[in-house]
Amino acid sequence: MDHMSRRAALTAIAAAAAFSSSCRSSTKAGDNKTKNDTTMTTDAHDVHSFAQPEKVRARSVALDLTVSFEKQNLAGAAIIEIEQAKGADPLILDTRDLSIDKIESSPDGAAYTDVKWTLGQKDPILGSPLSIQIPPLTRFVRIQYQSSPQASGLQWLKPEQTAGKRSPFLFSQNESIHARSWIPIQDSPGVRVAYTARIRVPNELVALMSAEHKGASNGVYDFAMETPIPPYLIALAVGDLKFSEIGPRTGVYAEAPILSKAAWEFSDMEKMVATVEKLYGPYRWGRYDLLILPPSFPFGGMENPRLTFATPTVIAGDKSLAGLVSHELAHSWSGNLVTNATWSDFWLNEGFTSYIENRIQEALYGREQALMEQVLDRRKLDKELTELDKRDQILHIDLKGRDPDEGGTNVPYVKGALLLRQMEEVFGRDRFDDYLKRYFDHFSFQSITTATMLDYLQRELFDKEPALATKIPIHEWIYEPGLPASAPRAVSERLETVRKDAKAFASGAVHAKAIQTKNWSTQEWLEFLEVLPPLKTDQLAELDSAFHLTQTGNSEILDQWLQMAIKADYRPAYPRLESFLLEVGRQKFIKPLYTELMKTLEGQKRARAIYAKARARYHPIAQTAIDKIVK
Repeated sequence: MDHMSRRAALTAIAAAAAFSSSCRSSTKAGDNKTKNDTTMTTDAHDVHSFAQPEKVRARSVALDLTVSFEKQNLAGAAIIEIEQAKGADPLILDTRDLSIDKIESSPDGAAYTDVKWTLGQKDPILGSPLSIQIPPLTRFVRIQYQSSPQASGLQWLKPEQTAGKRSPFLFSQNESIHARSWIPIQDSPGVRVAYTARIRVPNELVALMSAEHKGASNGVYDFAMETPIPPYLIALAVGDLKFSEIGPRTGVYAEAPILSKAAWEFSDMEKMVATVEKLYGPYRWGRYDLLILPPSFPFGGMENPRLTFATPTVIAGDKSLAGLVSHELAHSWSGNLVTNATWSDFWLNEGFTSYIENRIQEALYGREQALMEQVLDRRKLDKELTELDKRDQILHIDLKGRDPDEGGTNVPYVKGALLLRQMEEVFGRDRFDDYLKRYFDHFSFQSITTATMLDYLQRELFDKEPALATKIPIHEWIYEPGLPASAPRAVSERLETVRKDAKAFASGAVHAKAIQTKNWSTQEWLEFLEVLPPLKTDQLAELDSAFHLTQTGNSEILDQWLQMAIKADYRPAYPRLESFLLEVGRQKFIKPLYTELMKTLEGQKRARAIYAKARARYHPIAQTAIDKIVK
């Protein structure tokens, strides 16, 4: 073993076993407080996992991993606690590019013996199945392994790629099926596991996980998540991080240069938690903290329990992009508490969450704020529906033979939220809120399918008001492409005013400087830019002169502006376009910019030249997406 001596390795593994054992009793206590998830998941076949949990199911995992920035890998051991149905079947785990050193089994977690194992052929999407021949009565399986520097679920950043510019940074991104790239595990959202972890990092750095912090000493951090969660919610970050408290159970982690800005931007976090609790019941994860990652993070946010990961691009200076935190917080109920059993059921996570996000925004910032966001979301969905294949317009999407990340369109988010909004309108807000609260209580800490959700909906809401239920074309919503004709469409008075301003400017009726934009929110700026027809370069120059859009620090506005600049060949914006693509790795921004560039021959040259410099800075998930765009 090249990452540590044999003696050091055995010491580390023994420590992991001891730490796991110390937490196991509390984990079982946590299990007693929740429903058993087995009955809800055994019938859900996950086409994106090699695991056969109906035969041998993982119940917990104990990690002991050393973080090496020099080798860009994690090395150590994982102890999987299992439950056997018959005692004659192999344990099958999902892996991707892992180097397996040794595997042992134990009936009690004390004495381990070597077992035979095979690593199957690599599938381009799923990775490689790890089949372990375990004796009857086996309860624990210990795997010594190393991750690859190319692990799809990890990004290793050099100091110059961080805000502080002094220390390296590591973060994970497991959704959808990337946990297997750094943990040998049954990587399916239908298999929930408790976990403990001992993470060894350089002394000057801080380790964080989506779990309770149990202690730290000399670069060794201990964590425990006592409540079983799907593997995609196991999360790790290591960097030069500081903390700012927001409330009794909320706070923000970030690098020092952006900590104060982040703490101000998200100072309403404690209010957000209290708001959702009033609607849908108690927050059940202890703390709710936020970690601001470097700008290469490929998503807006990731709802890891106890510790949401977020992009710095939501720090706008006016709290106008705080909806992202509302969204990730809402996942603490829809997604983390009640989880999609397979990635075909992804809308159960995101549709419910997008609906709750909007309710949080309304409660904190008013009805008009919520309406503006609904209008913008609906426009994005309508546009995307014109571009998507019919199969990708369906809520219960068929992803067999496909990367589950391909299901991450606006459909599960916005179409799913529109379905819930129609149910709210038909049954009344109070009655629908009561239904959702009971839904979260009934399925708490379980992974369910669309069929299970629909059965509960029929029994607990539709059957009680059959006349009202006929107004919801539920089969069309779930299983057919596009939107039903009865889908709700929001109207915002503030955006209507902005739309008139855009029309007047486009027609030449008013000059840019005459438009009153002083109190515009991000949503109003986006409405203005998005409804403008294709403009000539002199019109873009006038807007830029009046509002300094090329230099705006608001990433949402800048991204829309740069798309317009590419379409009109507005060259003064090109240096900012390049710097933005080199600075930011959030797919929401970079994918449309590269797509727009690729529509012309000159743009293709520019896109490929920029991407040649930017690719190494992007997360592997973003690299995969942009590789397809620039071909």
